[in-house]
Amino acid sequence: MESISVFEIIKVGIGPSSSHTMGPWNAASNFLQRVQDRQPISKVKEVYVEFFGSLAKTGVGHGTDIAGMLGLSGEDFKLIDTSRIDEKIAQIKNSGQLNLGGRHVIPFIYGEHLILNKQKSLEFHPNGMIFRAVFNEGQEFEQDYYSVGGGFIATKEESSYEKHCVRTLYPCHHGRDVIANIQKLGLTKISDLIYLNEESWRSREETDAEALYIWQQIKECIYKGVHKEGILPGGLNVSRRAAGLNRKLLGEKIYRNIDEWFQLVVETEETFTNINKWVSCFALAVNEENASFGRIITAPTNGASGVIPAVLMYAQAFTEFTSNDDIIRFLLVAGEIGTLFKKNATISAAMGGCQAEVGVSSAMAAAGLTEIMGGTPGQVLMAAEIAMEHHLGMTCDPIAGLVQIPCIERNSMGAIKAITAANIAIESDPAKARVTLDEVIQSMWETAQSMSDRFKETSEGGLAIAVNVAEC
Repeated sequence: MESISVFEIIKVGIGPSSSHTMGPWNAASNFLQRVQDRQPISKVKEVYVEFFGSLAKTGVGHGTDIAGMLGLSGEDFKLIDTSRIDEKIAQIKNSGQLNLGGRHVIPFIYGEHLILNKQKSLEFHPNGMIFRAVFNEGQEFEQDYYSVGGGFIATKEESSYEKHCVRTLYPCHHGRDVIANIQKLGLTKISDLIYLNEESWRSREETDAEALYIWQQIKECIYKGVHKEGILPGGLNVSRRAAGLNRKLLGEKIYRNIDEWFQLVVETEETFTNINKWVSCFALAVNEENASFGRIITAPTNGASGVIPAVLMYAQAFTEFTSNDDIIRFLLVAGEIGTLFKKNATISAAMGGCQAEVGVSSAMAAAGLTEIMGGTPGQVLMAAEIAMEHHLGMTCDPIAGLVQIPCIERNSMGAIKAITAANIAIESDPAKARVTLDEVIQSMWETAQSMSDRFKETSEGGLAIAVNVAEC
């Protein structure tokens, strides 16, 4: 088994869903490239895309259709002006045309060239889609894709994340491998081991720079989220709450930029209630941005993108572990824990329910926090195990197929659980633990396989049907 970089697990993304937005967007972009490898874009007559299974059932709420159209238009979700997405989609729908790759206009009728097939699922994975190009001379090219979580895509023949996989010097495919390699090398920190393995992709200086870039993106996302009022898109009429909570916590204090705002947060009276509210505010801010097609940090998915930012911001604002080195080591360890779940279970809600998203993110955050708090390698893995243990069986049942209810609040809860798990682990002896991280990952995967499809991001069970709201 080959290794995957932590920065394939924690990376820049766009809302509202890594599997239902970023994955289809990546698939459309990949298909566009494959088409160009066969014939010039100018020779394409028409393009069709059909989404199946979970992608179809919650596609409108997750922006799957939007992602498909923008990907085919040659847009990059890392660079697109997110404020213009509605305008671009309206232009495609109203004109009945799509500018393929940004340079060749073709007919494109929504509902004819793009179909959400809710009656059928592809066998390989519940998040399946098929793209088809018809060329001027009648030839056709068809490709299946599967969105397998975290923005990763696969075909029946290959997986996108495998392209980024390498054989590291000290492979860590299970928690036991982490401990074995640390003992072998005489290390005291898991992050030191990850540094060594990340050199298979980039230099240590580049690793540091990437981690600090992600931290900057996290801060900017939270800052945007705590300053936006109004109703989230989609039709559920969900009000943004982070801005009001931020305003209430800061009172009449005045600030002019992100740095002044952050300093006021740091100076907040450190009562349990205040800190608890701030952690919730951080998580809400990110996930409200995610729900409105904002640019966020996927960690490991978009639906769970608020947990790690909230816990890392908590550490920076309310603990003594505030150096750049702490930020970097937090993210390295969090990302590595995410790779263990990716390789041995799943990070896709369509495969495993919300335990695979918020649960995994909470485990990642708990491990990262324990690392910078000075925890031993055993305590770090124990924190991840504790956090996941208390998310086992969590379903994914979004109302109206939107990443809003219960998704946004779940990130606040996942963040609080991560902090609690770290605090428990740091005061515990891992040698006395009865459950290992590897065992809880295995249990999570078994739970995922036993879970009814109604609770795997299909909006066909739980809250999604208890609350009678038609998909928007």
